[in-house]
Amino acid sequence: MTQVTVSSKYQVVIPREVRRQLPLRMGQKLAVLVKEGVITLLPDRPLSAFRGFLKDMRVGAIRDKRDRV
Repeated sequence: MTQVTVSSKYQVVIPREVRRQLPLRMGQKLAVLVKEGVITLLPDRPLSAFRGFLKDMRVGAIRDKRDRV
């Protein structure tokens, strides 16, 4: 596990090994989530990046409102 140090300005540097594994670019925005003491960074992606995301989803699995009782 790679460790980073928080600077006096509360900044951290994403290690080179991690940057090489992810398609990050300079100036890219990251969403910061905190849950139960764990910090998670999520890259902000444009909506067009999700095109075709659900193409293999089976439509038969979706129920109509009248089917819910």
